[in-house]
Amino acid sequence: MVTKTEETQLNQLEIQVDNGGGGAWEYLCLVRNLKIRRSEKVLKHGSSILNDPKKRSALGPDEWTLNEQVAIAAMDCQCLDVAQNCVKALQKKFPGSKRVGSLEALLLESKGLWGEAEEAYSSLLEDNPLDQAIHKRRVAISKALGKPSVAIELLNKYLELFMADHDAWRELAELYLSLQMYKQAAFCYEELILSQPTVPLYHLAYADVLYTIGGVENIISARKYYAATIDLTGGKNTRALLGICLVSSLLYYGNFHRSSLFATDR
Repeated sequence: MVTKTEETQLNQLEIQVDNGGGGAWEYLCLVRNLKIRRSEKVLKHGSSILNDPKKRSALGPDEWTLNEQVAIAAMDCQCLDVAQNCVKALQKKFPGSKRVGSLEALLLESKGLWGEAEEAYSSLLEDNPLDQAIHKRRVAISKALGKPSVAIELLNKYLELFMADHDAWRELAELYLSLQMYKQAAFCYEELILSQPTVPLYHLAYADVLYTIGGVENIISARKYYAATIDLTGGKNTRALLGICLVSSLLYYGNFHRSSLFATDR
């Protein structure tokens, strides 16, 4: 999470560098440390350093860190020739490196060579089956190819190893929703609520899924989770307020048996 102070510092440094005031390396370091993706700027200023022999040699070992940073930025900007040159330089310096191998696979992805990228990732996983980034890249490839079922299978295997990855649970829930597998999506949100009970987004998403599934028990549970979202946001979540109105209206005017409804409330 980038603070306002850090963001202000980054923006000021970016303006300085863009206007020729120097500090390109400091800017690139700050972007990297804050884990912010400003690919066009990184590509522009990083390439200017790498293409200048004097500036490049002044970096020392950091030259290779910059090559990696520029390679990723170049892939984002589809400047694949630049990315290829950076990867080649890293391959020459670090032959057999798994980290460079991941970068090579990422370059294959950028070129749309999905099959070759998948093979490269599978090979890397054989050497290190606990590499989270590579697992996630395989999921990304499946999504890019329009294969949500394969992505779901890969994510389930990933979560067997890394159960505490909240982003993965959320991604899995969204994949299930895209296939209208609402009960499975509900399970994912239950896991998220158990691990992070104070995040209103998970309560809201779970309530939406329960409302979609329908049925007396699910509708009443949806009302509870909409209420929890309202409580956690101080009444400022419009979607939760609308949700509780819809649920209450359905419970009041719907065709549910009052005896079942009151029995559940008790």
